[in-house]
Amino acid sequence: MSTTTAVKPPSTLRGASLPKWSAGAIAAGSLAVSIGLCLATGIESRVQWGLIAALLFLLGTYVIAARVEGRRQAKDRIATSLVWVAFLLAVVPLVSLVWVTVSRGVKVLDVYFLTHSMGLVADSEAGGGIYHAIIGTLEQVGIATLIAAPIGVFTAIYLVEYGRGALARAVTFFVDVMTGIPSIVAGLFILSLLLIFDMGFSGFAGALALAILMMPVVVRSTEEMLKLVPNELREASLALGIPKWRTILKVVLPTAIGGITTGVMLAIARIAGETAPVLLLVFGNPFINNNPFEGPQASLPLYIYQQYSQSAGSPAAYDRAWAASLTLIAFVMILNLVARGIARWKAPKTGR
Repeated sequence: MSTTTAVKPPSTLRGASLPKWSAGAIAAGSLAVSIGLCLATGIESRVQWGLIAALLFLLGTYVIAARVEGRRQAKDRIATSLVWVAFLLAVVPLVSLVWVTVSRGVKVLDVYFLTHSMGLVADSEAGGGIYHAIIGTLEQVGIATLIAAPIGVFTAIYLVEYGRGALARAVTFFVDVMTGIPSIVAGLFILSLLLIFDMGFSGFAGALALAILMMPVVVRSTEEMLKLVPNELREASLALGIPKWRTILKVVLPTAIGGITTGVMLAIARIAGETAPVLLLVFGNPFINNNPFEGPQASLPLYIYQQYSQSAGSPAAYDRAWAASLTLIAFVMILNLVARGIARWKAPKTGR
């Protein structure tokens, strides 16, 4: 006895859909139409070309998708397109900034530039380097980290583990206020203290202002990392009769150490480029000053400002400013890579 298997017809529940290459085709067409319209109307700005192309891309995506796939699917595609447009609007300026800095900074960036100072070189002359500024930045940022990191971590521990009542709310409020303090205000505060105690310019004074700016960032990042530690770990340790301070030291902090270290590194990267407090308190010095507690000192952000302010009549100063900018970007990038490496290294290991 033979049986025949009925072949089911293909499902027709799924409607027509645009091919995968449609987004690229619409983008290319939008860009071509935008360039044509801008050339016809005399618009020469490439930024305006891109903005008009983005608008045409969104409009074209919605119209074509609505005709082929329906309005519901068209709304989904327009939302996806908005995400991509926002991504490009964020990436293009960043890539442009890095490209311009690298292309202009490599002109004088070499071993000589990194190992010499501006001690005997006038700002209008060629030569000189940023060795004195690198030393100043490392010392000032290092001192600020030694001050701000322990205070920030201990404050976060208090807020998460012990903080209750009015005092905890007051500390949280002031941390939020400090997060939004302009850097120039922190510099003016330390400058007023220098005037009261009759102290002069120094790298340590600049480090104090940088520590004020760094502290709230460390507090916030550490607080969030400590909140991610499961309460079960704390409860298990306390159930064994271990004191709370030892639970924090041996259980909570080792669990969150990766995130805490990452937050501290990102806070360092945030203060490394501050110029206003350094300009007020460190004052700048073309010579090498290895002592941050006595006399004016240089730093990379201040060096960039001073060289660029002299660049109107000196191409050499202009090139030095861009080379120092590239060095500062490389310094911040290295800090971010170190933070990512520590986060991966200290991330909780999951068994298979």
